[in-house]
Amino acid sequence: MFRNPKPCVPLFHHLSRFRITPNSLCPIPPFLVPSNNLSTDSTDTNPTTSVPIDAGSSNRKPVSLWPGMFHSPAIHALWEARSSICEIPPLTNATAYAPSAPKTPSQSRTSVFYNFSSDHILREQYRNPWNHIRMGKLVEDFDALAGTIAFKHCSNEDGTTRPLLLVTAAVDKMVLNKPIHIDADFIIVGAVTWVGRSSMEIQLELTQSAQGNTNISNSPALVANFTFVARDSITGKASPINQISPESEQERLLWEEAEERNKLRKKRKEQKHGESGDTDRLNELLAEGRIFCDMPALANRDSILMKDTCQQNSFICQPQKRNIHGRIFGGFLMRRAFELAFSTAYAFVGAAPHFLEVDHVDFFKPVDVGNFLRLKSCVLYTERENTAEPLVNVEVVAHVTKPEHRLSEVSNRFYFTFGVDPEAVKNGLRVRCVVPAKEEEARKVLERMDAENLSLVKKDGNFEVVKENKCIEKTNL
Repeated sequence: MFRNPKPCVPLFHHLSRFRITPNSLCPIPPFLVPSNNLSTDSTDTNPTTSVPIDAGSSNRKPVSLWPGMFHSPAIHALWEARSSICEIPPLTNATAYAPSAPKTPSQSRTSVFYNFSSDHILREQYRNPWNHIRMGKLVEDFDALAGTIAFKHCSNEDGTTRPLLLVTAAVDKMVLNKPIHIDADFIIVGAVTWVGRSSMEIQLELTQSAQGNTNISNSPALVANFTFVARDSITGKASPINQISPESEQERLLWEEAEERNKLRKKRKEQKHGESGDTDRLNELLAEGRIFCDMPALANRDSILMKDTCQQNSFICQPQKRNIHGRIFGGFLMRRAFELAFSTAYAFVGAAPHFLEVDHVDFFKPVDVGNFLRLKSCVLYTERENTAEPLVNVEVVAHVTKPEHRLSEVSNRFYFTFGVDPEAVKNGLRVRCVVPAKEEEARKVLERMDAENLSLVKKDGNFEVVKENKCIEKTNL
């Protein structure tokens, strides 16, 4: 089942695309090298006049020029394109980065083409055990494409200033509007849509080709907004970046939408500590948890404590997973978090769930090569307003652990929503309510409920999470 997002302006009515030729050592196309005169015609509305990056090309370049070689083919192709910028070393006396003239969205617009219909090797790398697409790998590719777009927007063609550190700060809601078929071609296209002083928002859309299949429309299947921040590569301080100059009415509307999202984020940060109306809601959430703790024999068997839904895994961050700055690639972290969230929902429900949304991702601290990373997940709450189509909301928290310093810090928070197969529900599967037992757990639930416009409703003696508005209509997988 799929959530219908708020109506939004179509992202791109034209695409700026390029191809890296497979199995060749041809030079990088000249417009990959940053320039204010990119070969992009902003008035071109014919998508067949330009060519996207081929997700299966993956030319190999010296490992000294670009990061780890153990990512998806699409990431190889994107980093290969990005390495053209790295091949132009800055001058030895390079000064701090200085913004140039404002750039248009078309100057950063980039796309990646997935030739699944005829490229069997590429398709198999994205297939999951249920013959659907591996969403974790796709989320990883989204982050890589967003990073490439950020590089293009902040590029400096004269080599007189040192390059910036560009890092993922957050990912807003990613909504799967319809199924992504494993045997049909699709394209991911993105561009910078909004710029602050040292941050930028990049919007990406995935569109799958109908190819004669009337069940596949040309509307975007997946839309995502990534926020990147720029830091000086030596001082680590925030650095001003090139501003953006929208050209079309669509681009101006996208800029306004992004500006509103930025204002909303700031407002939520200010209100995060100090809301006075939470006491009653906290008590409502904790009421059943206290029964579990104090009188477990009398607890509702249709509920389960949050702590009993938890899963976790730990690993050392290897150099093969580094990004172009030598730190761990954010897309890799997103993929590992997604896979743990999927496993958590699977173990909780008792049937393979299907992905609906990335609700939000926060990047608080960078993760370095050699770090001991612990991912901890739990089911925050379930939505059972529509009993035939229950939803499972999962949180994953990444901790950088330093045993030698007796230190553990949160580096990332991820939130995902999964749906349950309606056929499994028809056959008797029932999704239980999740109950927080601690105030910290209850506050996390309330924070996500507020972000998702949810409320508590007393039903059959329990408080359940429901939409404040009427239930959102969804389509079948």
